[in-house]
Amino acid sequence: MKVVYLTTDDPLYLPAFFDRVLAERAGDEATVCIVPPLYKNQSSAQAALRWYRTFGLAATAGLARRVARVKLRRRSIEASCARRGVACEHVDDVNAAEFLDHLRTLGPDVLVSVSCPQIFKRPLIELAPRGCLNIHGAILPNYRGVMPSFWMLANGERQAGVSIYFVNEAIDAGDVCGLRVFDIEPEDTLDRFLRRSKAIAADLLIEVLGEVEAGTATSRPLDLAQGSYFSWPDEDAVRRFRAAGRKLW
Repeated sequence: MKVVYLTTDDPLYLPAFFDRVLAERAGDEATVCIVPPLYKNQSSAQAALRWYRTFGLAATAGLARRVARVKLRRRSIEASCARRGVACEHVDDVNAAEFLDHLRTLGPDVLVSVSCPQIFKRPLIELAPRGCLNIHGAILPNYRGVMPSFWMLANGERQAGVSIYFVNEAIDAGDVCGLRVFDIEPEDTLDRFLRRSKAIAADLLIEVLGEVEAGTATSRPLDLAQGSYFSWPDEDAVRRFRAAGRKLW
């Protein structure tokens, strides 16, 4: 298949994800498009300040050190693509008319969103004939929204999951076509949890893409009345996270 991945510039967790997926799906004609790791109209300084205000100085310094270390090792999505001979591009706005025109020239069968922080609009969602997939790190419709891994640890959940769904214009609300459930372990830090979740997500995406290619993918709608939605953590959530004995790493 022709597959276009829409992702974000994350050197901590996504290189390993793409190493696994691109190796297993080596027969695809793939392109990876990377957007900045920022929400709409947010600068890098604003993102750093929000992290600092939420988690504190020590956590902010720790995150900066971790990012610096992986960059020194040249761990990146771009490097993962280069090892597999996969085209990799940097994009500012996935909904921009000029980018949509570029996608049409690529002619993807399917689009795959991997932690892409931009909200997709209908022209993008409907561009690929076999659909647009998104990976969400929770058992949908529970924990829709931002940072589900953090919220599950803060709320003392015993189980977590990864969902893959066909994107629509609502947030984390499309028809689910893949699900994996796994236990949250007592020793899980947020970092350890995310690494396990991304590894499970990679295996699940490989399975779902195989079904999409074979024309055997099935999906089910979500009952959003039974779910939950979370935004960026507040001070109370961080206190509960720490009171539960959890750490960022």
